[in-house]
Amino acid sequence: MYRRVFLSISLFSRADRIEMFTGFHYNIDLPEDLDSIIEQDFWMLEGIGPQVLNSMSEPLKFASTTWIVMYSGHCKADINLISYEFEGPTLITIQSNQIMQPKSLSPDFKASFVVMSKRFWDNLFIFFNNTPLSNLLSIHPVVPIPEKTMEEMPGFFKALSEILADSENPYGTQALLYTVVGFAYKSLYKCFEPYKEGAISKPGSVADRFLTLVQKYFRTERFLEFYAEKLDISSKHLSRSVKLQTGYSATEWIERFVILEAKVLLKSSNLNIQQIASELKFPSQSFFGKYFKKCTGMTPREFRNASGKS
Repeated sequence: MYRRVFLSISLFSRADRIEMFTGFHYNIDLPEDLDSIIEQDFWMLEGIGPQVLNSMSEPLKFASTTWIVMYSGHCKADINLISYEFEGPTLITIQSNQIMQPKSLSPDFKASFVVMSKRFWDNLFIFFNNTPLSNLLSIHPVVPIPEKTMEEMPGFFKALSEILADSENPYGTQALLYTVVGFAYKSLYKCFEPYKEGAISKPGSVADRFLTLVQKYFRTERFLEFYAEKLDISSKHLSRSVKLQTGYSATEWIERFVILEAKVLLKSSNLNIQQIASELKFPSQSFFGKYFKKCTGMTPREFRNASGKS
């Protein structure tokens, strides 16, 4: 199985001073080998320091949409193969099935996490749909948090923790949902105001739309013509636009998504190489092996052995 959760309870010591609140059962697809499997619609972790994330050098695939409120410090990370460098206060949005790889954290890094199951996020997104906020959350995964919004964060987390602590409330899920929606429209939207005009004036650059499609289809579609047809442009125009806007060709982006997914599976799952080839919709293990070696210089088995998995 995938290593699909960013954090597990067993990773923390009491010295980390983390408060954890859980509630509202929902069967999130989590690995079987964790000491504690989290099966809630909504959970929070507060007071995360650099010692926790510094131990995570592998790419990590998120099973659930996660908001990371970074209070302080400096951080470098890749989110779905795009490199970011940011400092607190910052809001980081990692969506379900996206992959993050922390590169470096400063000693004064401090953050809180809000993790939402697919069911909770889908309900939440109903309120954001048909507003600029729905696009902005996807297009801008890393945004600075204005001072006024930052001042209101402690109250927001306190309200959430109080709802989660009240196990007798039969309307706890609704209370959580409306608390998050209310805070988003009252304060959190200010994080995205500098980007609002662009979201209204255009549906996104060719590269943005292309990368959204690649993230959705890369397991089954690896030819440029498919994406060009989806975007209603020529393959030549797609390739040229993506190269100019990102520095990588469209074909390179497709390969990067496929190889990153393959690396996550090889390092963090118990699937054999034949099963991984099937998971990624390659016609055979041999074809997968040749593709992987062309892109990385190593066979899948060599890569797995080098990362310590048998």
